[in-house]
Amino acid sequence: MSRLPDAESALVEEKKVRDDLLNPDDQENKGKAALFQAFGFTRDAWHILRDTLRAHPLHNDIAETSQSSHGIKHAVPCSERTQDGRNPCITTVWITEGNRPPRLVTAYRGS
Repeated sequence: MSRLPDAESALVEEKKVRDDLLNPDDQENKGKAALFQAFGFTRDAWHILRDTLRAHPLHNDIAETSQSSHGIKHAVPCSERTQDGRNPCITTVWITEGNRPPRLVTAYRGS
């Protein structure tokens, strides 16, 4: 098992968190907003989820790596550290492009 390369510099964009993962009106959201809101994350305090997601690959190993047209994708499962201590199993997906820091693609309930 290995950790996400350059995880300390991982990028999680405000738009990805506030307008995608925490947006219940986003039709492509597929229930992600409800999932994260159930664990106390809100659009008004989107930066808390951003920080939580950035820390995720620092504490969990990569489970799957694949090549895409955009770069190398890495799936990092489970144990998302939350403010309320319930720590649900979440999978984060990151992409690395050349020498750039990894960037969050998405996050969803893990199995």
